[in-house]
Amino acid sequence: MASLLYQQIAQQLAEDIHKGFYQPGERVPSVRKLSTQKGVSHATVLQAYATLEDQGLIRARPQSGYYVHRTPALTAPTPSISRVEPPYAVTRSGIISQILSQARRSGVIPLGAAVPSSEFLPLRALHQQMSKVTRFHAQRAFSYTFSPGYEPLRRQVAIRMRDAGAVVDPADIVITNGCVEALQLCLRTVTSPGDLIATESPSYYGLLQLCELLGLKVIEIPTDPETGLSLEALQAAADKWPIKALVVTSRAGNPMGATMTEPRQRKLVGMMAQRAIPIIEDDIYGELMFDHGRSKALKAFDCSDTVLYCSSFSKTISPGVRTGWVIAGKHQDAIEKLQTFTTLSACSVSQMAVAAYLENGGYDRHLRYIRQEYRKNLSNFQLAVQQHFPEGTQITRPRGGFILWLSLPGGIDTQLLFNRALERGISIAPGVVFSNTEQFNHCLRLNCGIPWDRDAERAIVTLGLLAAQQLQEQQRDQSVSAEAVA
Repeated sequence: MASLLYQQIAQQLAEDIHKGFYQPGERVPSVRKLSTQKGVSHATVLQAYATLEDQGLIRARPQSGYYVHRTPALTAPTPSISRVEPPYAVTRSGIISQILSQARRSGVIPLGAAVPSSEFLPLRALHQQMSKVTRFHAQRAFSYTFSPGYEPLRRQVAIRMRDAGAVVDPADIVITNGCVEALQLCLRTVTSPGDLIATESPSYYGLLQLCELLGLKVIEIPTDPETGLSLEALQAAADKWPIKALVVTSRAGNPMGATMTEPRQRKLVGMMAQRAIPIIEDDIYGELMFDHGRSKALKAFDCSDTVLYCSSFSKTISPGVRTGWVIAGKHQDAIEKLQTFTTLSACSVSQMAVAAYLENGGYDRHLRYIRQEYRKNLSNFQLAVQQHFPEGTQITRPRGGFILWLSLPGGIDTQLLFNRALERGISIAPGVVFSNTEQFNHCLRLNCGIPWDRDAERAIVTLGLLAAQQLQEQQRDQSVSAEAVA
């Protein structure tokens, strides 16, 4: 009841701030005053204010109180929704691999790959648990751990799933080598080579690579940068083509950061259940939602074993531990069998260390910290892009995670921009790798999971200048062509 109470207070005050009752820089009611007004404890009000701080709405000033955060307005428009194109066999893995290998060069400011900076990861605590595991449980740590994985870790994951709105038993969880293996196991279980799957447009490039490796065809469903996958377009596609599975992210999608509302999540799960089309849910950014506790995963609405849920700790604890999981329901036996005869399970040391870290506490405190940092980072990157990129640049407004999607004006070729930026020590992820079509060649994704400092700001200024230069070159070429025709 207390948790619901502080959330209600935070929500009401957030609405008052959005409506302008409290202006940027103004002081909100003191803890004592709001406690008296609401008839609640000081601790409840402090919880509410901590929630609003995590959301970036207020800031605490020592010995003074809490004030509405003063920030410039983000006025740039959001990117447009894509169009439906017929299914195709995936052919992007070559260019994806080439771009990724170039972007991994040392000394490059990593605005391309969606990898959080080590400064935002609990590496010291994880190292301590690794040391304890290898010192006191060496025999178990250096032995095989077979599918479905280390039981104490599965127990901790089941606890974490409560925050996503899903009640699952530890026995229902299979530990995997990151989220990518979870996705691969699910795809191999519910599809065969030559089958057609549906996914968002634009989509996570790792999924496109997997589909090419597995011989799957893909149809991309238009996706709104705020509300997510178009259910109407999905329904029309399912009526026309034999879709065997849907791969989707309903919270903080990659690359656009879209989050579906609860009614749309319910409708999506019901629609797919009625058609007996399995949903493979990639929820890797789910624990990084800024309104933590107020959004749920699709799995929370699954009453008919329609959703195969995939996630990992790569974005919150460490990408290097390669610790993910899948909740596959009626497909679990097939998943375990497939994993047993391929990778056995995830690394034993990693599983034991992550389990110990989760058991030891501190993970929720760590999540609160990085959610707040990523929210501030996103705001800083958004405002810098708005200031330094060509007029007409469109910017997403993610409600979680640490990635931004930009649509550049005038059809600027972001693959060319990628090459020019790399020459100046900056990597980006050009739009060409996020689709099997040519619709996003003027778009790019930025990784905001790095500290916002002078280097990051200079990188954005440089990218803006390069984009403006390309736009001028393009306009000049078009003018010359027009004169030649005349």
